[in-house]
Formats: sequence, structure tokens, C-alpha cells
Amino acid sequence: MKRIKERVLFGEILLSDGAWGTMLHSKGLKIGDCPERWNLERRADVLDVAKSYVDAGSDMIETNSFGGSKFKLDYYGLGDRVVDVNRIAAEISREAAGDIVYVLGSVGPTGKMLLTGDVTKEELYECFGEQAKALEAGGADAIVVETMFDLDEAKCAIKAAKENTKCEVICTMTFDSSGTGFHTMMGTTPEVAARSLMEAGADIIGSNCGNGVENMVSIVRQMRSVDGKIPILVQANAGLPMVVEGKTIFPETPEAMARWINPLIDGGANIIGGCCGTTPEHIRKIAEVVRAS
Repeated sequence: MKRIKERVLFGEILLSDGAWGTMLHSKGLKIGDCPERWNLERRADVLDVAKSYVDAGSDMIETNSFGGSKFKLDYYGLGDRVVDVNRIAAEISREAAGDIVYVLGSVGPTGKMLLTGDVTKEELYECFGEQAKALEAGGADAIVVETMFDLDEAKCAIKAAKENTKCEVICTMTFDSSGTGFHTMMGTTPEVAARSLMEAGADIIGSNCGNGVENMVSIVRQMRSVDGKIPILVQANAGLPMVVEGKTIFPETPEAMARWINPLIDGGANIIGGCCGTTPEHIRKIAEVVRAS
């Protein structure tokens, strides 16, 4: 297959997948359980999630490895299984993807803070490098560093993935909305994030989580204002979470999300998918809009 960036630069709009946590919870994953343990113990369920997004029309699917760093897995007693957990995560998605859909190796925040001295840049680099190499070994075409709020941690992850694999590297940040615009928890704006991620070597940049699709239109426009060519990936939540009868739900229907896809594309998005609360049906509706445009 061509590299993802190459296809975007030739004008294609591509589809990523939707939420993994939402789908695993629907299969019995409990709050507080380790999703990545399912790669080792419930492979068939993880494979089913991956296949559901392929069937929905995704051009790329992620891996069940968002919390697959040593720092995260240590909490669940799996710190010595980092390579196995991530390699198998990629193998599962590769099986579902075949040779026509890209596999994105998911890498999330470690939960450690550089600012408070919890961790050093060298330790982060080693941690992310180990995870990225295992994902590539399992068949990942790209590494997606996602849901980042600390720009320095994000840059460590980009560097580790670029220097330890041959994969394309994607990095997405999570922004909050306030009276002064959009910014990460650390105060980084979409414009600053875009510039910094590009300088760090990311092949594709973007935003995921934290917002419904309407807010993502503004975030994309701000990121696009920095550079007219860099591919931008967007994975919005299915609206902002609400608690109804003691359960957390995401209220945005597939049809509601689909109405914002053309404005997202007009704003500069090149790859579109979903985050928390989205399902294969959301991706299917998004695909209908993209393929009709």
C-alpha cells in the first residue's frame, strides 16, 4: 500500500475507526479493568471490534494498545509483558485489516508528568520506543500517538517512534474549550501544537477526544492555518458525556455526527474517525458522507 501521507497529499479523504473502549465495554470490559489484557486473554473479542470497523468502511484501524506503555501496564502487573501485549495487539488488527486497510499502533499518555519530575525525557523515550517497536513487529503501518495534552511528552513519543521504527508517525492532541478558545490542559493552543508537532517530525497531526464534532471544526481550522499541506486527522467524541440513570452516555447519534463531516473537510481535515462513544454505525454514516463528496 501507499503511505497514508502520500494518499492524502494526492487529495483523498480517508476514514479511521471509532472508539475501542466503548466497544470493549459493550463486550463486558469493566471500569478499572485493563483493556490491553484482553489481547492476551480474549483475542476473539478484540478481533471482533477490529473487524467491525473494517466492515463499517474504515481505511485504517487502531490497535488495542492505548495503555500499552510499561508505565501503564505496571499498574496491572503486566509491566514485563509490554512487548507481547503490543505485538499481539497489532497482530490482531493486522488480521482484521488484511492487506487493504492500514493498522495504526495506538500509543497513549503514560500518566507520568515531566513537569513534576515523575519521569525524565530519557525514560519516556525508552518507554515509547519499546512500545512502538513491538507494534511495528506485530504489523502496524503507522504509530498514532494520541490523546496527548503535554506537548513535551508528545514530542518524546514522536521522536521514539521515528527513531525506532520505519512507521509513519501520527500525533493528536486533546483540547479543552474555554472562554479564551481551545487549549490543552497544559495551555497549548491548536496553532502552537500544530507547529510543534510538525517540527518534532510527525507525518500527520490532529486532534482527538475532548470535544464533539462541532468544536473539532474550529480546532481543525486553527491547525490548518499553520500549514496548508500537513495531513490532519480528527477523531471527535460522540458529543460530550452525560450521566443518565447512573450511566455515562455520549449523546451524538451517527446522523448528528455525519452532518458535520463536510464542514470538517472544508476546514481542512483529511482523515476522519471517532473517539469516545462512537461505534461502527457512526463510522458507517461518516463513510456515506465522505464517499458521496
